Amino acid sequence: MRHQPFKNYTIIEVEKEAEEQIFNAISEWNKNVYFNPNEEILERYISSNSEEVTIVKNLVTEAPTTKNNKIRIPTLEKLLVDIIIDKELFAAQQGEIEFIYQSAFKKYAINTAKMKRYAIRRNRETELEKIINKI
Repeated sequence: MRHQPFKNYTIIEVEKEAEEQIFNAISEWNKNVYFNPNEEILERYISSNSEEVTIVKNLVTEAPTTKNNKIRIPTLEKLLVDIIIDKELFAAQQGEIEFIYQSAFKKYAINTAKMKRYAIRRNRETELEKIINKI
């Protein structure tokens, strides 16, 4: 397990049509912006960077989000599924997935149907089921 203490990642997920415009706009005022980084970029440049990092990614269609002050934000269900899918981006959390899920289910009302639908959309239903069954 790779720990990344004191790392601040800002992840901005945008619709495919707007991805380059958003990336270019953010790049004008922030030098540590990465667009859809792969595992190599994450390992070489992002994980070794001690400053705050902004990552611009494609928003998966039908991803569970909610509106907060006119801004779309991910639901907890989306974040929980993303942790098991984006293993490179969430590398520091991989060894603690069961604890994260247990804590989330204990503290919040999790919509498992919404989670499963999103996991199916991302082809990870089996992995999600295994984690939910363990807790």
